[in-house]
Amino acid sequence: MIKKSGFDIKAIEMDDKEIRRVKKKVLIGPEDGSHNIIMRKFTVSPDGFTPFHTHDFEHVVKIENGKGIVIDESGKKIPVVQGDVLFINNNEEHQFQNPFDEPFEFLCIILNQGKN
Repeated sequence: MIKKSGFDIKAIEMDDKEIRRVKKKVLIGPEDGSHNIIMRKFTVSPDGFTPFHTHDFEHVVKIENGKGIVIDESGKKIPVVQGDVLFINNNEEHQFQNPFDEPFEFLCIILNQGKN
């Protein structure tokens, strides 16, 4: 068993033309001996967003703090708040946005395919 404090894990700042004002922490991953899954925590600051993207694997998301918007593959804007959970199928386009005044945080659990 591995026990860690998420507060002690260094955040990776992500900011370019496709992703803005996002921080990512790999909470549990290959470095911890996890061969099948990776748990990540994302913090999207106000006016931030992730890319509109797909994965070739399904994943689950749990909104931890704040509120945000998820854009689905049809362009529909879906409001999400703390406590909401999402299942995103493989190859389903999606984007997370934070048009609000407070940070928006969510956990994302994916298959370990050599990607963090």
